[in-house]
Amino acid sequence: MLTSRAAQERDTAAQFVSRMDGDGWSDADESELQAWLAQDPRRHGLLLQVQAHWLALTPADAASEAADPPQIEDEEAAPVSSRWARRGVIGAMAASAALGFVGWRWSQTPSAYVTKLGEIRRLPLSDGSVMTMNSGSELTVTMAEQAREVQLTQGEAWFEVAKDAKRPFVVAAGDVRVRAVGTAFSVRRRETGVEILVTEGVVETWSDGDSGLHMRLQAGDRAMLSAHAVIDYETGVSSSVDRTLAWRSGMIDLNGRTLYDAADEFNRYNQRQIIIADPRIAREQFDGLFRINDPAGFAEAVKASLGVSLDTSNPDIIRVQQ
Repeated sequence: MLTSRAAQERDTAAQFVSRMDGDGWSDADESELQAWLAQDPRRHGLLLQVQAHWLALTPADAASEAADPPQIEDEEAAPVSSRWARRGVIGAMAASAALGFVGWRWSQTPSAYVTKLGEIRRLPLSDGSVMTMNSGSELTVTMAEQAREVQLTQGEAWFEVAKDAKRPFVVAAGDVRVRAVGTAFSVRRRETGVEILVTEGVVETWSDGDSGLHMRLQAGDRAMLSAHAVIDYETGVSSSVDRTLAWRSGMIDLNGRTLYDAADEFNRYNQRQIIIADPRIAREQFDGLFRINDPAGFAEAVKASLGVSLDTSNPDIIRVQQ
């Protein structure tokens, strides 16, 4: 159980978060918050934790709504010097006592997160880390006393990990594990394996299905692993890693990708699917930077560049053909 002082601190943080959610947050409120934070540096982390749990209260139904046009939803807890708002579902909650208890439990039990088709969601975690989930992803997060664990069921997420040597940060995707202390990396579940891209620091990856499969990756490295083998590995490809992760900004960056791969990438985000009808066209390579929610614009660029034709008679399909 929380000590009386810890409970009082969490109650105060919860009260601030509750007030931030309303429309009446004033400069005086902001000054009061900053004065409270300045008295103890640990309160910054506490406020982030309470905010993160508040975000986790989103009703599960929201994840199953019909897909809207692709969107980026930045739910990162803003720096504590700025205002923060929780859209929608709070109402008249008694935040003081309720969040003091629930926030404590949140650090002990898994929290589930889902993104729908076309949604990119940025979320703070209670330890100060931040994760950005790509379209159509599902994962659970457990913040325990000795470890921080993420189970990636499907899709992809990029993690900016807060340093905490006593609590390693481990992402599990099937049999594949990725461990970091303080770094930034992405993990994506594909049909053929698990893709890992490192943008900062160093990570270790291994397989629970094969004790001999163990790798150490650093910034600019990319690896694809299955339960029993390293399928692909590249080192020192920082620019390629950055282009692959352009989705974090709502973009698809093609640099010599085949049209088949490009179409597959657009189809991750959109109800309207691109079909490359001719295998000879599918092998053509293409460059360009496109919005994830603009498959029609991409198709028109392909038409102009390669002289192909488009069949858009079906509103749900763009067929690229000779």
